[in-house]
Amino acid sequence: MDLEGYVRRCLKKNIPENKIIEDGFKRILEIKEDIDEEFAKKFIKAILEEVKTTEKFKEIKDDNLKNLLRYPESKVTMGKMGVGSRGEGDFFVHREIARIVKSTNVKAYVSTEEQDDAGIVKVDNSKYIVAAIDGTHSRLSDFPFLGGFHVTRAALRDVYVMGAEAVALISDIHLADDGDVGKIFDFTAGICAVSEAVNVPLIGGSTLRVGGDMVIGERLVSAVGAIGVIKEGKPTARRNAEVGDIILMTEGSGGGTITTTALYYGWFDVIYETLNVDFIKACQSLIKNNLVNKIHAMTDVTNGGLRGDAYEISKTANVSLVFDKNKVYKTINPKVLKMLEALNIDPLGVSTDSLMIICPEEYANEIKKVTGAIEVGYVEKGNESYLIEENKRIPLKPMFRESAYTPVKKVVGEKKPENFEEMKEKVRKACDEAIKKKDFVVKMLKSREKLK
Repeated sequence: MDLEGYVRRCLKKNIPENKIIEDGFKRILEIKEDIDEEFAKKFIKAILEEVKTTEKFKEIKDDNLKNLLRYPESKVTMGKMGVGSRGEGDFFVHREIARIVKSTNVKAYVSTEEQDDAGIVKVDNSKYIVAAIDGTHSRLSDFPFLGGFHVTRAALRDVYVMGAEAVALISDIHLADDGDVGKIFDFTAGICAVSEAVNVPLIGGSTLRVGGDMVIGERLVSAVGAIGVIKEGKPTARRNAEVGDIILMTEGSGGGTITTTALYYGWFDVIYETLNVDFIKACQSLIKNNLVNKIHAMTDVTNGGLRGDAYEISKTANVSLVFDKNKVYKTINPKVLKMLEALNIDPLGVSTDSLMIICPEEYANEIKKVTGAIEVGYVEKGNESYLIEENKRIPLKPMFRESAYTPVKKVVGEKKPENFEEMKEKVRKACDEAIKKKDFVVKMLKSREKLK
């Protein structure tokens, strides 16, 4: 529970201070069983005092300073916009984030603007440094080893699909105030299981509490980053997909998402299917056999499933991706597919973690032998993606949210809000304000440099 946020919301609603203290200390006692009422009341009173003090920034006469302390409110929440749910709303927000990055004068070889799996900078006029970071699946907070294992695989995948050889891992662990320290060790062990299996070292990171003293509870929030190097050739970024290419996919057994489905629906045996490093080994084999330079683009099927990844590639490369549905289903681990179909979860709208390779036809057989991939489609002119089923051509589009893969997600649903366009405009304006703030601070910093 975010106590600071709770107090700010109460003050905004003009709830009396004595009511805030009375309700607040009870909430604290519900979670912190090892403290008494006196401590709990002192604690909530201290939080109230801190919040009231910071709220006085609204009385500052310096408008520029006041603006620095105020974030641009969109009046649209993360949940309503579907951020993090790997669907249409999530993609929109990520494109707005990319707009802030694009507004800078610092350019990357592959940036967030292209919605790719990792970012790339060029060094020494020949080498490329590739970096990616992935957040741990939120529903694996109580299963930290699995969380660490799967987020590490995800970060490494994002580096390898750019045609890079991973060289290092970093971690960021935030555990709430009441979380057991053992979670940190379990999470790190999950990272190191992958690290040892694929010979990529964990070289550093940070360990902090979620919100310091202000957030009570046991929630684990974490991320793992991966760094890679391309010594020869060029990155296999999404933008390189070309008309006439064919599409190959390896078998996918899922990662954090499929593990979460298995946990929260009781299909526990499926968890074993996800515990592999096949994807990474396949990419390492492509590098070892000098086949990466014969590939135009690669990605992992994760961002809202094939629906999401195909959509993003089509938009980025300005081509149409056409898939044979029966062949795509053959790339999903049989036990995983059985679970998804039994639970009425769309296999095309959920992360299966297959390796997708887009390459010229003449190199396909060689790549198939090394990776075990099968041909599932082709690239043609256009900017949309399609699915071929029973000789019918069906548009392959992302949903507002990825397929609902837990009981809670089925309650939340996948339906797009009726006022989605209005929400987008509010979010866009908030992004504009953030860019203005960034420009103001950059201008201020540069003016200070001139005075030195």
